[in-house]
Amino acid sequence: MFFKKKTIVWTGSLLLFGLVVICVIGRGQDPSLPSFEKVKAAYKKSDALLLDRHGQVLHELRTDPQGRRLEWIKLEEVSPALIKAVLAVEDRRFYRHKGVDWIGMVSSVFNWSKDRRLRGASTLTMQLTALLDRKLKAQRTGRTLAMKWQQVKTARNLEKTWSKAQILEAYLNLSSFRGELQGIAAASRGLFDKAPNGLDQAESWTLAALLASPNAAVEQVVQRASSLSRFLSGSEFNDEIKSLAENRLRIPYTIKPVVALAPQAARMLLSGGETKIRTTIDGTLQRFVLETLDHYLAALEEGHAFDGAVLVLENRSGEILAYVGNSGRTASASWVDGIKAQRQAGSTLKPFLYGLAIEKGLLTAASIIEDSPLQIPTPTGLYVPQNYDSVFRGSVSLRTALSSSLNVPAVRTLLLVGLPPFFQRLRTLGLESLTQEADYYGYSLALGSADVSLLELTNAYRTLANHGWWSEMKIRREGRPSTPRKVMDNRTTFILSHILSDREARSLTFGLENPLATRFWTAAKTGTSKDMRDNWCLGYSDRYTVGVWVGNFSGEPMRQVSGVSGAAPVWLAIMNFLHSGRPSRPPLLPQGLVQTRVVFQEEVEPGRTEIFLQGTEPVVPIRPNSVYETPRIVAPQEETLIQIDPEIPEERQKVPFQYKPAGGRFQWILDQRETGIYDAFFLWKPETGPHILSIVDREKRVVDSVEFTVR
Repeated sequence: MFFKKKTIVWTGSLLLFGLVVICVIGRGQDPSLPSFEKVKAAYKKSDALLLDRHGQVLHELRTDPQGRRLEWIKLEEVSPALIKAVLAVEDRRFYRHKGVDWIGMVSSVFNWSKDRRLRGASTLTMQLTALLDRKLKAQRTGRTLAMKWQQVKTARNLEKTWSKAQILEAYLNLSSFRGELQGIAAASRGLFDKAPNGLDQAESWTLAALLASPNAAVEQVVQRASSLSRFLSGSEFNDEIKSLAENRLRIPYTIKPVVALAPQAARMLLSGGETKIRTTIDGTLQRFVLETLDHYLAALEEGHAFDGAVLVLENRSGEILAYVGNSGRTASASWVDGIKAQRQAGSTLKPFLYGLAIEKGLLTAASIIEDSPLQIPTPTGLYVPQNYDSVFRGSVSLRTALSSSLNVPAVRTLLLVGLPPFFQRLRTLGLESLTQEADYYGYSLALGSADVSLLELTNAYRTLANHGWWSEMKIRREGRPSTPRKVMDNRTTFILSHILSDREARSLTFGLENPLATRFWTAAKTGTSKDMRDNWCLGYSDRYTVGVWVGNFSGEPMRQVSGVSGAAPVWLAIMNFLHSGRPSRPPLLPQGLVQTRVVFQEEVEPGRTEIFLQGTEPVVPIRPNSVYETPRIVAPQEETLIQIDPEIPEERQKVPFQYKPAGGRFQWILDQRETGIYDAFFLWKPETGPHILSIVDREKRVVDSVEFTVR
């Protein structure tokens, strides 16, 4: 037994001597050893940063699923209690050695001589070398003697080029503490929801106890931390440490982002692997919009409205200044991006319909349109549009119909303009959500039955603000603006802007005092979809376009919440904020427009000065029903596709033919053959194939003609 112990002593001594020789021989600097500056520069957070237009952090988003790392923490930003605890556990003679603790090494060597496994004696510097070089990391069976020698040599070289403070700082930032939490910043925030400089003694002891075995059972962590507390303080803190460990280590950790103002924009932009992107968003405005939306949605809870979205654009550049996809903490589904979600447009499409009629010379802002009961025959039955309040106003001007958002006049205007041209105009304005053919949407397209996104719709209104020029939006600061294209006549957009800014004209429905009435020049339009499932407010000033949607992501209807009571107050608050230091100026009258005093027969509306495309201004008082003075075929519409249903008896399948005005005397001509029918409305038995339908006057002159197909 004596000789066995003596052999062990001699073996250990020889091994220790060998380590010393290696260290003496390997005094030169390891050429593969990185500098402290390189290590710090190569450190990457598991979060990517979204920056606003001024370079301030707008949102932090985790993009690395392999580990949780936060910002690099300087040594002076770490609690002294934690530093003391870490050194007590990992390297008590840290400031007295030069990378290798020879006293601890002797014990380790003797242990190796017993079971051929090198354990312990790794200084904090040696542990850091394993974090910097994976080849030095311990295996499941421990380190071989060669690995230990290499680690010793590397640690000594590291101490020659790094300061003690740099070594300790790097160690705290690169070590794993618990699960996927890497670095003191992630550990402190994840487990205790505080910065590393705020850690108290119990928290410091607990974190230090985790370094040796990050995934140890809670009972083991408590035992180690309690032993550490006795060693450092001489007192027993077992109950406090146990309570802390039970409350923090047994539950999933959470790390709340320091800044989280634009989650939807962050997910959209930070998915390509970039760690930092600068956007066009204004952080101050983004925060205000988010708080404003949250505030007004809280007031709408009784109306069963829980969700909303806001987009703010700069008119000239198309830069996105605010992108709030939902209300954040109060949203019913925080992952939904309400700016890209498709919802029924409601009355927000009406300006583009009336604009097309004005542009084609079919209507003027003073044209009289009947707001009276209307029934439109369709292949599937009668379409009977109703106004929002189920009240008909009789004869109204286009200005009043648009400003007060009357439904029936809009449908009558669609009959005049034609469904396919209106559909194409919407597509030209960037409403790419309209993926079906025009006939799919039918006449209800005038009332916004189609699904569109707030993103597309807001940019379409920006086109009105930019006098008919459409361009793509921009959210990345370094991105290039798209080439604008002309999609609307600037004279038409001026008339529409003048109507949408007319406080008096909209008073028929909304009254003189409403959220659309700003102290400075703006043009705005609200919209409410069927069953109050969505409401909108879109409008613009001379510099900004703001789009607001309010509703429920679930699609549930609201209760008595319309565009003017739901979305409009949010729009108004944002517009006031944008123009708090500078008022908005109205656009200048472009060439090709004239201002003329108009009067209306039968006192339909009070006389006023109206704006007209040059050559369309009236020279006599305007009469009711002037829209239909020119005879037109209103059913079927141009390029209508009619499908014969084989399950319905043939005698019950009829196609309605109708022209207006009904008091005219015109004969129907089908495929260049006289029908002998002069009725303004009759039902025709369909025949498959393409057809040309016309009406002719008494002199056999073609007054109007449409083409349609039966299948």
